[in-house]
Amino acid sequence: MLPRFPGVRPTDLPGCLELTPFQQCDPRGRFVKTYHEPSFRALGLAVDWPEAFVTTSRRGVVRGMHFQVPPFDQVKLVTCLAGKVLDVVLDLRTDSPGFGQCVAVELSPELGNALYLPSGLAHGFLALEEHSVLHYQVTRSYAPEHDAGVLWSSIPFTWPVADPLLSGRDLALPPLSAYTSPFRS
Repeated sequence: MLPRFPGVRPTDLPGCLELTPFQQCDPRGRFVKTYHEPSFRALGLAVDWPEAFVTTSRRGVVRGMHFQVPPFDQVKLVTCLAGKVLDVVLDLRTDSPGFGQCVAVELSPELGNALYLPSGLAHGFLALEEHSVLHYQVTRSYAPEHDAGVLWSSIPFTWPVADPLLSGRDLALPPLSAYTSPFRS
């Protein structure tokens, strides 16, 4: 284990990792190093992040299930800066042992964790608290013509929310059963 990235937990989806970075707490608050290039390199993870963005969501919001298709597919690093989310990932890689399966990981500043998603995974989340803020780092910039997704309610996951707040875009996404995946491991 490298000193700047002490926690690495594989999920049930190959290559999808829950990361717990270096943290230091004192009476002033908390310091968290969300990214450390030498540690990422040593773990064989992506280190080139040309774009980063932030979403802020109200409690009960579901965003997802989003991805970009090749050749603009992305590796993502997702960190919760405020609030709490249930981060949900779906494996779309047709040759993966996890194909068609989901994992969910709670992310929060208190947990101090992050989720690393290799290319070929659809991503979404449920905001569990008001003002839930997610920070994303991605390996390719946003390409609108390669932006895609599948309907959040069509994946093999039971969302713990009865009536989520969704965007028109997310409501119009095709169901997983109608999507033909271009992804391979």
